[in-house]
Amino acid sequence: MGNSRSGALSKEILEELQLNTKFTEAELCTWYQSFLKECPSGRITQQEFERIYAKFFPDADPKAYAQHVFRSFDANSDGTLDFKEYVVALHMTTAGKPTQKLEWAFSLYDVDGNGAISKNEVLEIVMAIFKMINPEDMKHLPDDENTPEKRAEKIWTFFGKKDDDKLSEEEFIEGTLANKEILRLIQFEPQKVKERIKEKKQ
Repeated sequence: MGNSRSGALSKEILEELQLNTKFTEAELCTWYQSFLKECPSGRITQQEFERIYAKFFPDADPKAYAQHVFRSFDANSDGTLDFKEYVVALHMTTAGKPTQKLEWAFSLYDVDGNGAISKNEVLEIVMAIFKMINPEDMKHLPDDENTPEKRAEKIWTFFGKKDDDKLSEEEFIEGTLANKEILRLIQFEPQKVKERIKEKKQ
């Protein structure tokens, strides 16, 4: 009965996840079953994660972005995601409080993991985001943010930083909470994905 290979989520992990996320026991158990179907080993490798991610963006190239997302989710840096890391990440990016989401966004942009963001790191993530914007949507971007370089420049300017400055997590969170424009520029939430998520909920 207590064997996790039988497809049941351990009581400890279940309780911990219910405590730290807004998900119900039923939701967590259902997700665990589908997680094991996708990943019988109970762990997602970066390649598997990229494959799952790519299903959401059939007409784009999400590989670079997926790699950064995976890195930010892999809490113990072992190169795989277990169910707990996966659910905590899911919670932070979808149901978490604004500050939790921004803590995750900070870890996404802090590419080298040194606790501060440089302008080059902003550009690296923005370039990955641009690979996922389809050509039709690209036409509708404002002139001052229609290339990765322009968008990175715009973000950096909003934070009032010089080219070689660094951005701390506190500055990142406070600046983004205080300015909705920054929030819009740093995230990638295509309508299509939002609509798909809504369809699944109905």
